[in-house]
Amino acid sequence: MIALGGDFLVFRLASGESVPLSADMVSADLAQGAGEHFEPEFVDHAASAVFHYYKHELGRETVTLGEFAQTLEKVLCGFKLEAPKHSSCCLRVRESDLSRLAGENEIGCELFFFPRLRNELRTQLKESPRVVRFRGLRRCVKHLAGAQRWCERCQSLQDRIVDFLRECLSVEEKHSDFALVVE
Repeated sequence: MIALGGDFLVFRLASGESVPLSADMVSADLAQGAGEHFEPEFVDHAASAVFHYYKHELGRETVTLGEFAQTLEKVLCGFKLEAPKHSSCCLRVRESDLSRLAGENEIGCELFFFPRLRNELRTQLKESPRVVRFRGLRRCVKHLAGAQRWCERCQSLQDRIVDFLRECLSVEEKHSDFALVVE
């Protein structure tokens, strides 16, 4: 295994892929999307600060895209003091808990879960987010499958949930610069 450089973090993407990025690489990508709200140099410094926070303060080697975006959004929103209360930052992150959606019924039932999931996605998309993050996938799948341990049925159900979310997104109106993160 190749050792990770001191100025890199591994970013886990929703697809399961892991990509090593430096602070400069991350801030260059983010500066493009935040240009209308902040100066690119400011976004560059904020992204570097968040990068430093995860790498040195928390001592982490990996971070999900959703975690990083949510932290950066908090930092940037803290500096956007003159914006009206209903305005939101350039990196709007909406989050939902899949295990909560699955657990709303006493029994885990896929029949009720998938329509509820579609409605939750539509509700999140109404806010015009840049990132929609669904967390708790593993707990959700085990609850719906009625399994104590991960099995083939769990893997199949997990794949169906991710495919269902992708299909729902393809049916909904297109959102530019939109990321879906399922963890």
